[in-house]
Amino acid sequence: MQPAAGSGPAAPPSAGTVIAVVVTRQRPALLTQSLAALASQSRPVDSVVVVDNGPDTETEQVVAAADIPTTYIASRRNLGGAGGFALGMLTALSQGADWVWCADDDGRPAGPGVLAALLDSAERHDLAEVSPAVVDDADPERLAFPLRRGLRWRRTLAEFDDVEFLPSYASLFNGALFRASTLEAVGVPDLRLFLRGDETEIYRRLVRSGLRFGTDLRAAYIHPQGTDEFKPILGGRLSAQYPDDATKRFFVYRNRGYLMAQPGMRWLLPLELLRFSWFFLSRRDVEGLRTWVGLVRQGRRERFTRP
Repeated sequence: MQPAAGSGPAAPPSAGTVIAVVVTRQRPALLTQSLAALASQSRPVDSVVVVDNGPDTETEQVVAAADIPTTYIASRRNLGGAGGFALGMLTALSQGADWVWCADDDGRPAGPGVLAALLDSAERHDLAEVSPAVVDDADPERLAFPLRRGLRWRRTLAEFDDVEFLPSYASLFNGALFRASTLEAVGVPDLRLFLRGDETEIYRRLVRSGLRFGTDLRAAYIHPQGTDEFKPILGGRLSAQYPDDATKRFFVYRNRGYLMAQPGMRWLLPLELLRFSWFFLSRRDVEGLRTWVGLVRQGRRERFTRP
C-alpha cells in the first residue's frame, strides 16, 4: 500500500478545529522542515502549539517565521517528550481544539494530503484516534519501526499491499490524530516518564478505554528509523531493545518496568525476563543484566528519578 502523497481525500466539513502539537529541543533546522510540512496540508491546520524544551533565540525565530498560526511555549525546564506533549495537548484543548495532531521536530507528514486522509479515516471508521504509517526518512518504503503481526515482524510497506487500515494499532505520537474527547477519556502523557515509554502508556490507556483507534496506511509520517535499537534473539523470533545511548537505555528500561506493573501489561514481565536474560547473557554482559533488573525494579516501585 503506497501512502498518499498528493492532495488526498477531502476532509469532512464537520471535522472542526485541528491544532498540531510539536515538541522540540535545540533542533531548529529540523523544526523548520516540520513546520513547513504542517503548513502545506491541503486541509489546513488551524494552528500549531510548539513546546520548546530548550529555549533559544534561533528556535523562537523559526517558530515566528512559520507560515502558520503558532503558539510558542518556552519551557525553562526540560519536560521531555512526555511532559512536552502533555503541556502542548492541554494548551491545544484550552484553545478549543476539536482534534489534536501530534508532530515532532525530527518528523513530518510525508505529503500535503496526510491530515485530510486521517480526518477522512476517523470519520469513516468512527475512530477516537488515528495514526499514519511511520516510515523511514532515508527510505520511505520501509517502516521506521518494525511492526509485529502475529509471529511475524514486518518492516516494509510492501508487506501491507492488501491493507488500507490496521484496527487497534497505532505508533504514538508520530503523526497521531486524537479527538479532544479521546484525550478527556484517556488523559495526556505522564510527565514522570520523561521520554521513552510515554507513547506505550497512552496506547495502553487507549486499549483499556475500549475506544476505536487504528492506523491508516494511505497516509505516512516521515521519521528517522529506529529499528537498530531492536536486537534479534532466538533466530529473530523475539527482539530485545538496546539503544546505543546509555541515557536512553535508562529511560527505556526504567519506564518499561513501570509499564509492566500496570493493568493490561503485567503478562509481559515473564517474557521480558526471558528475552533480556537471554540477550545479556548471550553477550556475556552480566553487568548489563544487573543494570536492567535494577532499572525495571526502580520503575515498578515508581522511583522516577532522572540519571
